[in-house]
Amino acid sequence: MIRKKSFGEVDGEEVTLYTFRDVGGLEMKVTNYGGIIQSLEVPDRHGTNEDITLGFENLRKYRTKSPYFGAIVGRYANRISGGTFKVHGDEFNLPLNDEPHGVPCSLHGGEKGFDSRIWEAEEFEEESVHGLRLSRRSEDGEEGYPGNLDVTVTYLLTEDNELQVEYEATTDKATPINLSQHSYFNLKGEGAGKVLEHRLRLLADHYTPVEEGLVPTGDIEPVEGTPLDFTEEHTIGQRIDHDHEQLRLGNGYDHNYVLNHGDGEMGPAARVVEPESGRVMEVRTDQPGVQFYSGNGLNGALVGKSEARYVRHAGLCLETQHFPDSPNHPNFPSTILEPGETFHSKTVFAFSIW
Repeated sequence: MIRKKSFGEVDGEEVTLYTFRDVGGLEMKVTNYGGIIQSLEVPDRHGTNEDITLGFENLRKYRTKSPYFGAIVGRYANRISGGTFKVHGDEFNLPLNDEPHGVPCSLHGGEKGFDSRIWEAEEFEEESVHGLRLSRRSEDGEEGYPGNLDVTVTYLLTEDNELQVEYEATTDKATPINLSQHSYFNLKGEGAGKVLEHRLRLLADHYTPVEEGLVPTGDIEPVEGTPLDFTEEHTIGQRIDHDHEQLRLGNGYDHNYVLNHGDGEMGPAARVVEPESGRVMEVRTDQPGVQFYSGNGLNGALVGKSEARYVRHAGLCLETQHFPDSPNHPNFPSTILEPGETFHSKTVFAFSIW
């Protein structure tokens, strides 16, 4: 059974919080404001459920303080250099809402991206599957993007302890699209310290190095021989302070990894193990990349659901995606959606015990 309750209002429009669980023990709370996963409870090796996602207890904090905790980000996830791109020769300009190292860019869709919009919501239950379907129209010119874009995001909890996220979109004008789920995970438990002892493997032999503004240079380089190599399992903290240019620029890990399975093919992206709780999270996707972010921007100023301060590295993100700034790099997989086409993508977060 899916339960729902009021989560507050935005400009007189009610926001709802939906709670549903699977037979394996996962329980998730999602709000139609930004498609935010407000909590995700997962059992540990002793069967004890704990919330493993960073976030807030009320809507006000999500509206004023959140660094995209748990949200759907778009119309274009990640960064677009200088906030400009061209489609079929026409130039478009986006709001500049981020400036790493003083270099401006457009981040996660602009000043008011998908993360801060109210979505229409429809809950459903099909045998052992519980889900929530979110939809909205991003109108032509919203945050500078061309075309009326009709978007649907579906969250599913399955009896196999999987969270499935499916995306679908159509447009009436050619437009770039890059959608992602921006949860910050701590498999030890929300507010339970840092993720530096989490063990991570990324199924990616290459990555897209960044320049000073944290946008890609356009190159695709091997991770071998660098501290960005997670083709074999390493703890996140093992090399995070290595004197490597890319880690200095990102103040830690904040990089797009080029997945080995390629664009459009469903395949493994990442595996995370938290030794103390025994929780394991495996990520599968049909997207060509995943952004690994080690929570470098958290500084203790934000107080989360457990009343704990979110210090640096209090959570990690694994944002399945197309590559950042792809409209400005013809050698990257295309993110342009044309009229008559349908964008479809799926990402699975599978939970188990080690």
